[in-house]
Amino acid sequence: MKQRAPLTLAAVTAALAALTGVAALTAPAADGKAADGKAAAAARMPVERSLLVCPGPSSSDIAETTYTSFTPGTGGKGSARLLGATKDAKPVLEPKEPGKPVGATASGADAPALTGSADGVLAPGWTAQLTTKVSVGRTRGVLGAGCSAPGTDFWFPAVSTAKGREDYVHLTNPDDAAAIVDIKLFGPDGPAKPDAGASESIRVDPKSSKTVLLSSLVPGAQLADATAHVTTRAGRVGASVQVGEEQVGADWLAASADPAGSIVLPGIPADAASVRLVVFAPGEEDADLKLRLAGPGGTISPAGNEQVHVKAGMTAAVDLKDLTRGEPGSLLLTPADPKKSAPVVAALRVVRGSGAKQEIGFIPATGPVGTRATVADNRPEENTTLLSLTAPGADAKVKVTASPGTGGGEAASQEVTVKAGTTQTLTLAPAGGKGAYALTVETVSGGPVHAARTLSLPHEGIAMFTVQGFSDDHSTVSVPKAAQDLSVLTR
Repeated sequence: MKQRAPLTLAAVTAALAALTGVAALTAPAADGKAADGKAAAAARMPVERSLLVCPGPSSSDIAETTYTSFTPGTGGKGSARLLGATKDAKPVLEPKEPGKPVGATASGADAPALTGSADGVLAPGWTAQLTTKVSVGRTRGVLGAGCSAPGTDFWFPAVSTAKGREDYVHLTNPDDAAAIVDIKLFGPDGPAKPDAGASESIRVDPKSSKTVLLSSLVPGAQLADATAHVTTRAGRVGASVQVGEEQVGADWLAASADPAGSIVLPGIPADAASVRLVVFAPGEEDADLKLRLAGPGGTISPAGNEQVHVKAGMTAAVDLKDLTRGEPGSLLLTPADPKKSAPVVAALRVVRGSGAKQEIGFIPATGPVGTRATVADNRPEENTTLLSLTAPGADAKVKVTASPGTGGGEAASQEVTVKAGTTQTLTLAPAGGKGAYALTVETVSGGPVHAARTLSLPHEGIAMFTVQGFSDDHSTVSVPKAAQDLSVLTR
């Protein structure tokens, strides 16, 4: 037998991280300590593989969709591609190197849902976005959705089964085995009674997508404000909700951040004509929440809506009307009693414009940007892209970078200080940029920052827009350092 040089536990762990994008291997010592009795430290390493799922853009024959993909960073080798969510599909997007976005377009109702993966240097922070513009009809508007990692549990506050609304849950299965999905609806009185078997064990075939009309799950129920809970019994899916509403257009509703006692809903436009908050308490305890609007100069409590009470297992809604009154802001929800906190999920339904010129958008609760977060599709034209940054608890400094466009240009960066309890906005685009570009936010110092980007693409006097939140890209994983060497023998 031939003996190989000792292979350290760190090397084994790194190899596993390279294969899976996560690291869960721990040191072999029973007490979790190294041989010298000290706790083994963990290192941060870049993920080696990332997965994304994008919903099918639109059912309209006149829809125009732009796909954009981007990975922060520079240099190195890697591969990435997004392809139609069907077997033997052709690639739609194939990024070649970090720091340079790529784009593609599609027309009509045949534009596919996408699935894909990135490896090597293209994996850490890989992101993609689809933006669809529909000029006329029931689903008119600008519909924006960030592609997401597949998962098993999603919360969607602000859905509806009321007359005049059509809310479709889009489910995309990226894997080679079928996924089995349950969808539960919760209204102001608690769980909605579904049609027999309609909301349970929904099969999504391998490498395929499926849409489910929420109102079909509870025939006859008129739930103006509800919460959808999407879970899987088997497999994993990407999940998003496409909303169409008479007179105010359409947009995507992304999943809320995980249930938490304090949450942030960033990026309410300054000219919002109507803001409606929808909150759900998934736990066993009621939630009493304090509402505050964080604007450029600090926080205020909305007159007459300083607090909201949410019963456990029920959905509550608050009409905040023209909350921002001409200044951009973000809504902060915190426990009314700091000693008594109950987890909640939430989203905002936002309307801009008036009369026949109204347009709808949604802002779900988002987590902090963490180390780094990116939104891929932004436009260099004047007054189309606005970034909102909110520091709910402490002063913070972030670095904002605008990548080159898909058609060229030079990256631009700016450091921004966000005072505690405020929302700061800025417009940043690449020098000489052409085509869609990416915005990346990195935490430099201070407390957590939450961010959202508003993309405005007006059409014939209608303030068409969409808002996407930034989420920590989790581009690194914690890898325990070796507590001892492992000797490996091989033939």
